[in-house]
Amino acid sequence: MLQNLRKKSAELGLPLGNRQKTYNSRLAQELGKWAESKNAGDAFHAEAFKAYFVDGKNIAKLSVLWDLTEFVGLNREESESVILNRTFKKAVDEDWALSWKNGIKAVPTFMMKNDQLVGAQSYSILEKLLISNGVKTK
Repeated sequence: MLQNLRKKSAELGLPLGNRQKTYNSRLAQELGKWAESKNAGDAFHAEAFKAYFVDGKNIAKLSVLWDLTEFVGLNREESESVILNRTFKKAVDEDWALSWKNGIKAVPTFMMKNDQLVGAQSYSILEKLLISNGVKTK
């Protein structure tokens, strides 16, 4: 699986470090939902991706998560409260339930109508998905 991931990331020019372990991302998902509510979701998700896939950091560690929130300009004390109180647990549970209902079992998954693309995809493949579903491009 890791070999395929390395090959695909090289093809697409995506950064990928030499991560040796898999870490639980649940709390990062909850912080991501909170960051989205603060209009910093894209920045947080990008930094969490980099921390995990490029830098090989353990995003299950609270100190790593709190550092990520500070890095994107969010309040550390508030992020600590969000995690300690599990403020966005229900929202993430609902996201997971919707994903399973729609047959999504991997990230990223791109869906339009009944079509699904799983995994990182090139722009040309994503464009074909759009066109095949009636979206006009350019």
